[in-house]
Amino acid sequence: MNDLRKSALSFQRGIRKTAEQDKQELLAEIRLAHSQWKTAQHHFEHALEKDEIDYAIYAIEAAEKRYEMLLRQAKKLNVTSAYHITAEVRG
Repeated sequence: MNDLRKSALSFQRGIRKTAEQDKQELLAEIRLAHSQWKTAQHHFEHALEKDEIDYAIYAIEAAEKRYEMLLRQAKKLNVTSAYHITAEVRG
């Protein structure tokens, strides 16, 4: 195999590896966002003061939006995983 062909194959493997790493990072971000959303819901359920409740609502909405954004991004990129995500994507 000539050097140019070896270089091209190496470059293609690098792209595939990077694309796979990007997908894995996106899936990790989705899992983190889901966890943060659940945590925000938990904080809301245990909030006592008006300010705590207001903040908890804001945190839930922000976490939910981030989670949904990441799910839409994964869907657009056709990223799938054994990790089953049950939330629906709005939009």
